[in-house]
Amino acid sequence: MLSQVGGEATYQFLNLVSSPRQAALGGKVLTNVDYDVTQGLYNPATINVEMDNQLSLNYSNYLGGISYGTAAYAYTWDRRTQTLHAGITYINYGDFDGYDENGVSTGSFTGTEAALSVGYALQIGYTDFYFGANLKIITSKLEQYTSLGAAADFGLIYINEDMDLNAAIVVRNLGSQITTYAGLNEPLPFEVDFGISQTLENVPIRWHVTLENLQKWPLGRANPARITSDLDGNLTEEKLGFLNKTLRHLILGAELFPDKGFNVRLGYNFRRAEELRILDQRDFSGLSIGIGIKLNKMRFSYTHARYTSASNASFFGLQIDLR
Repeated sequence: MLSQVGGEATYQFLNLVSSPRQAALGGKVLTNVDYDVTQGLYNPATINVEMDNQLSLNYSNYLGGISYGTAAYAYTWDRRTQTLHAGITYINYGDFDGYDENGVSTGSFTGTEAALSVGYALQIGYTDFYFGANLKIITSKLEQYTSLGAAADFGLIYINEDMDLNAAIVVRNLGSQITTYAGLNEPLPFEVDFGISQTLENVPIRWHVTLENLQKWPLGRANPARITSDLDGNLTEEKLGFLNKTLRHLILGAELFPDKGFNVRLGYNFRRAEELRILDQRDFSGLSIGIGIKLNKMRFSYTHARYTSASNASFFGLQIDLR
């Protein structure tokens, strides 16, 4: 669709949701600095010692029969001051029926992509700022076409422990294809995001505000499917105002009881809501809700994300403390 950033680069799966917790909080969260080892996949600056020996496995039955998942693990050494993070993102586009230009069947084929990452974070001097980086190797196979790529993510986070406030900026997918599908070099899905979150002093809620795709303005364009006509047959194109274009960068989230064994998470993604809404119909696109449950050394997470009235997505996650 013209209103989306999809289709402008290859390896689009790199910016998909990495965990049920992230999905529940609107799809993109940059500022959780705690046990959640999957957070390091999206913002390497959040890699910390609490992730030590944590293994996370996540899966989603995504839209259109697509399935994808992530895995992440962190290990701390050197007197518990240095933490190395590793992760993988995998997507399977399912089975397709192939035909040649004459309509003759050529059999079925599949499409899969994966990215392996290694990350590390460090404190900048004796300040409240931390810097992190992920290095990624990307593989893709679409029918008989294959591609190999390399990319890096860079994150910077400010942690104010007195106010329990975190603010972060992330630059994602700086890199290029090493080998192309058919001789044409395509750009990677470069993205710049900013996020801020805080736990309220007397209420067990942590709020999150994320501004996504700051490298692109505007995100929204007129949708040709929303052209209207009057009784005389005059056509009127959809008009997008400044506020509409601004809100498409905004994601809101809230986590109830963030430090307890049971969490409730809510999120709203304005861009998803606007791009997937159906005119004159309430379908709650953009909303997401999830839960987290801790049992001994395991944490279970589940999220239901609303896309359209015809299709939604569920996200499942398990984190295991191996210490």
